Amino acid sequence: MKKILLFSTLVFIFSCKKNEFQQAKNAVESTVSNALNSNENSYVKINENKNTIKTRFSPLDDYTWVETEHNSYGNFIENFKLKNFGEPIIKYNGEKVSNQNNHLAVFDIDVGSKDLQQCADAIIRLRSEYLFKTKSFGEIKYHFTSGDLLSWNDFKNGTRAFMSGNSVTFRKTAAADDSYENFRNYLDLIYNYAGTISQFKETQPVNKTSDLKTGDILITAGSPGHVVFIAGVSKNSEGKKLFLLGEGFTPAQSISIMKNPFNPKISPWYDLDANADEIKTSRYFFKPVSFRRYE
Repeated sequence: MKKILLFSTLVFIFSCKKNEFQQAKNAVESTVSNALNSNENSYVKINENKNTIKTRFSPLDDYTWVETEHNSYGNFIENFKLKNFGEPIIKYNGEKVSNQNNHLAVFDIDVGSKDLQQCADAIIRLRSEYLFKTKSFGEIKYHFTSGDLLSWNDFKNGTRAFMSGNSVTFRKTAAADDSYENFRNYLDLIYNYAGTISQFKETQPVNKTSDLKTGDILITAGSPGHVVFIAGVSKNSEGKKLFLLGEGFTPAQSISIMKNPFNPKISPWYDLDANADEIKTSRYFFKPVSFRRYE
């Protein structure tokens, strides 16, 4: 359980919603199971011998990939290395998740050895890896659910967070260390104290479907909530877009590209509407619909 639950107010919220979340999860799994049992076949060619999102998943006929800017976050996501086709989703403890029917690709990135890198954290991980790779160190900064901000620059220079009840204080107690290993320590701390609530607050809304791009997130903020990210975009000659979706999940597990059980003919592509009342994905139903973006 994440340490953020030590905050008394969040303990109350979580305890009130835990049963509600489990009931919703069961309903989603039942609906998805029925959808996956349909006899419809996908029109999408899966290039099983390819190992990036952009090369493994072909667009539908009359659709082409929407090009991303070189060295952009979207380009980083689309070209992220995938594990071999058919690889299972693995939990932080090395065990396979019980349901292996909802994904078509697994990102070739570890999940850590603790139950920390869950849904919001998976997006924090990918975004932070991109910023670390491009040496954009000043942009690596995240709020705790409490509202307190801790940047990688402060952490690598020795600043640490200390919790007392609902209060957070920061003190410089460690030696400077800008290594990748210490960067991972920073992310583990962020995973502990951040989540969908803080992620929602530090991102900006995307209100038009036509504006959605790779790297944008679809989020329900809460304790618990959920968030997925756009992992690829294709467009047809009339300008209509289709989207690939990726996610982490609870307990901490592999980041994956999900199937679309509700429209198997275009799976894994999703036909998304930023103004829809509800969006159904393979493991969560988003209602209301809120797309957002890190700026």
